[in-house]
Amino acid sequence: MELKIARSEHPGKPRKIDLKKINDMVEKEESVILYFDRDNSHKDLLELQDKFESMGKSFYMREVRYGLSDSEYMYEVHIL
Repeated sequence: MELKIARSEHPGKPRKIDLKKINDMVEKEESVILYFDRDNSHKDLLELQDKFESMGKSFYMREVRYGLSDSEYMYEVHIL
């Protein structure tokens, strides 16, 4: 599974990250906060949540709005 990390610049393209890299980050630091791009499907993020919760981790996700437009948001994910 590949997900898109939030854009660092408005006209830029989002970078991709795979499940293995996310898992390595969680194992190394035990607590990770990630920001995912709006181009990710909500279904994929819920699948990510299921995978980490099945491993006994806590997973919190919310939408973060950074502008007035409906398309100006990203997903904030906390994995503990």
